[in-house]
Amino acid sequence: MKNTIKTILLVSSLIISAITPAHANEELLDRVAAIVNGGVVLESEVNDLLANIKRQAKSNNQSLPSDRALRIQVMDKLITDSLLTQMAQRMGIQISDAQLDQTISNMAKDDNMTLAEFRQKVISDGSSYEKYRENVRTELISGEVTRNSVRRRIFIPTQEIANLITVMKEQTTNNIEYHLGHILIEFPANANQEELAAAKNRANKVVELLNDGSDFAKIAITSSGDANALKGGDLGWKNINEIPTLFSELINEKPKDTVVGPIRTGLGYSIVKVLDIRGLKVVEIEEVRARHILIKPSIILSDDKAKALLQGFLKQINAGEATFAELAKEHSQGPTSVRGGDLGWADPTSYDPAFKNALATMKAGDLHKPFRSSFGWHIIQLNERRMIDATSQMNETRAYQILFNRKYGMESARWLKETRDEAYIEIFEQDNK
Repeated sequence: MKNTIKTILLVSSLIISAITPAHANEELLDRVAAIVNGGVVLESEVNDLLANIKRQAKSNNQSLPSDRALRIQVMDKLITDSLLTQMAQRMGIQISDAQLDQTISNMAKDDNMTLAEFRQKVISDGSSYEKYRENVRTELISGEVTRNSVRRRIFIPTQEIANLITVMKEQTTNNIEYHLGHILIEFPANANQEELAAAKNRANKVVELLNDGSDFAKIAITSSGDANALKGGDLGWKNINEIPTLFSELINEKPKDTVVGPIRTGLGYSIVKVLDIRGLKVVEIEEVRARHILIKPSIILSDDKAKALLQGFLKQINAGEATFAELAKEHSQGPTSVRGGDLGWADPTSYDPAFKNALATMKAGDLHKPFRSSFGWHIIQLNERRMIDATSQMNETRAYQILFNRKYGMESARWLKETRDEAYIEIFEQDNK
């Protein structure tokens, strides 16, 4: 069966430029670079991503490893994307054009650009805007599949939360955050002593190169088996409590540019570098209390009709014909409908970006015109704003999130490795003509 699939896919990648003449020449427009279960990775996809990475590296004055090493990482990412996209299809996960446009609009706002300016920037950087949109869609789908799959694997005992809250209270003056880089030198599952020794030798060599001043991002792209390899191994900013205990004990109070490792984990040997350090102390945070009405578009109810329905509700509220709570109970499709759409007190940054941005423009008592989020169409009534002491009111929520984040990275890597191990993957050698 696998051979049949491979034959069909390879033949389908060839398009004959002329069929009638017996001596017609064949023109290779594309080829299959890899088979991933029932899907494929095309050579054009590999070349597009390679070109994009090289453009970004050039604009950032970032050096890159050899084309061969870079291609290995690119193939690895595209294979993972293919697996997650196939899983999304089975799970029924989709990102609509409206959701995608909203996400890109938020990205443009974050860069202080209009959508038109953002589009032009993508084109000016040498990319196809249509391909860029689809790449963003793939990233959103992959993230959703990963979160859905990994979340159910993480269990956090109540006692573990209580223990962390105690530690946090003892560390109220410790608000240091670390910007970390990570390189993973993998070894096979059930590795023998020879394989373990070989992996550790490679890891020691990496540490030696880093201590001698070699570029961390370049080595990560070349050598790391971690999911962040193509990002130069960048793990972003993390509080000491969010870093896996195995690393945090070695990193705590270490200065910038410290290299720690190799550290043996279940996946391989990890090498961590402190790229930067900053202090951050947040005593108070703003919370908002709002109501909303959610209408989800469907095959029967289009986006335009959902928006018009909500505009009608606003007219009723402004005319005094109905209250917001009454309409929410009757029409809202969210879980808060039974409470008249009441969302309770919450940190606005915890909401969908479109929802958060809408709240940011509102004053207490305001009604917001219909807008689209990743969940559907909303209208909002903002009731109140307040500042709270985050350390006294949100310790339990914060502790849970810290523990979840601590476990999520390792568990997602473990889940992805299991997923790949169970998949049928065949990579074809590059034609070096």
